[in-house]
Amino acid sequence: PAKLYATVSKFYGKKIVADDLKLVEGIGPKIEELFHNAGLKTWYAVSQTPAGKLKEILVAAGERFQMHDPTTWPKQCQMMAEGEWAELKEYQTKLSGGRA
Repeated sequence: PAKLYATVSKFYGKKIVADDLKLVEGIGPKIEELFHNAGLKTWYAVSQTPAGKLKEILVAAGERFQMHDPTTWPKQCQMMAEGEWAELKEYQTKLSGGRA
């Protein structure tokens, strides 16, 4: 729903596009690309993937990605998929690089 994301974009102060994994605290363009290549292209898909599996994808991608901790990523994606934007914003303020 484009209107929903327009409202959310105002709330966040930046453009929100459906299934943009870069909205997850700790995920940047390169990790988003890794996940897309692994078939994880939606917030829902990431929300249903155990953090251990996400870590395997990062480790397999090489040393540059191994330092990342995906522990909170499924929870963040679940909040996005369920439209819990206020809760997500509050949760993300407590995170540093995706870590709780």
